[in-house]
Amino acid sequence: MSLQEAQEQVDQWITTTGVRYFNELTNMAILTEEVGEVARIMARRYGEQSEKESDKGKDLGDEMADVLWVLICLANQTGVNLTEAFEKNLAKKTARDKDRHKNNPKLQ
Repeated sequence: MSLQEAQEQVDQWITTTGVRYFNELTNMAILTEEVGEVARIMARRYGEQSEKESDKGKDLGDEMADVLWVLICLANQTGVNLTEAFEKNLAKKTARDKDRHKNNPKLQ
């Protein structure tokens, strides 16, 4: 599925099943909450925190998909074409960092 298709599918779901988009500030708060859930799993499963019994069954992929969902909602609401934005961002990073990481002794 392309980013454009994902944006279209989320919009279709929101307008048929979800009734309407939450406002942008509500979705920003929800995005923050969802990123926090990903951070909790990462810190406990891959970091130094011990994993609580209640966290062991959490699906990292599902939590990441929740982040993507809300990000797509915000893109749709604000008129951002994620395909164009991602391609532009990748070009920016490529131009800016083409030698930076290769020359970083910490990454050798």
